[in-house]
Amino acid sequence: MTNGSGFDVVEAVCELREDEVLDWVEGQLAADVPPLEIAEALSGGLEVLGQRFAEGIVFIPELVLGGELFGRAMELLGPAIEASGGEMKRLGTVLMGTVKGDLHDLGQNLVSVTLTAAGFKVVSLGCDVPPERFVEETARLKPDVLGLSALLTTTMQAQGDVIEALQAAGLRNGTRVIVGGAVANQRWADEIGADAYGADAIDGLNKIKALVGIND
Repeated sequence: MTNGSGFDVVEAVCELREDEVLDWVEGQLAADVPPLEIAEALSGGLEVLGQRFAEGIVFIPELVLGGELFGRAMELLGPAIEASGGEMKRLGTVLMGTVKGDLHDLGQNLVSVTLTAAGFKVVSLGCDVPPERFVEETARLKPDVLGLSALLTTTMQAQGDVIEALQAAGLRNGTRVIVGGAVANQRWADEIGADAYGADAIDGLNKIKALVGIND
């Protein structure tokens, strides 16, 4: 998406030109461009950034900064979207968190950025999340997918604990679960009864799309 001066917001997001992107957002709002149209353009930029990450063109720091830039731009757009009575089209809702005892959140943050860019609503519970909190939020939000991250061998069992807690609460059948993190793999996902394993942010996106029935 470009304006009259030929400004390419997708490329600006990919190149992390924050001041230019935020100025562009304010200019588009001042010109009465529908806020959802602006948001979709920003999302497109973040999605391209995610594709470049998958191709090895950009790396983790750029993806994290791109997500932060996207968040700041959406803060500017939030009031206008609310005032217009609109809502961004979402592919589904993903509830995410790093399991109890694990304080690492970089992996789930990368997945959150990638999912948001692709059109999912992501709700993150942060780190060191106990099974009962996952159960409470799953019951409250009824997400399409629950994502469980673990980086340490000492905390990976907590992923299985969450699935068992969902079963005990009668929520497992209606909740698709994906696991990820440095210690996880497909065998582990199968062992604890998860629905999918995400090897990285892009693989996680593709697996989550498959879980909700989206075929590219």
